[in-house]
Amino acid sequence: MGKAWKFGHDIDTDVIIPARYLNRFEPEHLAAHCMEDADASFAANVQPGDMMIGGKNFGCGSSREHAPLAIKAAGVKAIIAESYARIFYRNALNIGMPILECPEAVRGIEAGDEVEVDLQSSTIQNISKGTSFQATPFPPFMQELIKAGGLVPYVKEKRKNA
Repeated sequence: MGKAWKFGHDIDTDVIIPARYLNRFEPEHLAAHCMEDADASFAANVQPGDMMIGGKNFGCGSSREHAPLAIKAAGVKAIIAESYARIFYRNALNIGMPILECPEAVRGIEAGDEVEVDLQSSTIQNISKGTSFQATPFPPFMQELIKAGGLVPYVKEKRKNA
């Protein structure tokens, strides 16, 4: 369970992690500047397990992997949005960042609400309002990828067990 941080439509990768901070790739560095231009308080106040809520076309813009990595390193448990830019969607899954598509949840969650996500069933509960939503479920392979922590750990584990 975590607090909802709500953002609007067309949140691009330059808003998620401004280009001026891309001189270093360490996750902690990226997390310290995550969402800085949209909400200066985000990086300092986000807590492990918090959720990020976005509108349509979340993660649009450049194809950098830094954006989902910054969000994950900041401690965000999952991103819930109406829709995602395709490259952001893929990059997020490749690093094991859970992302859920659910327009109803986006409309039914306000900033500061307590939210809980069950990644197995793709259900989203707004604890603050006593409502629940069903996100588009991930196929089993994608669930395994997220559970492993991303594509690289998934492949390493498969090779180790082969």
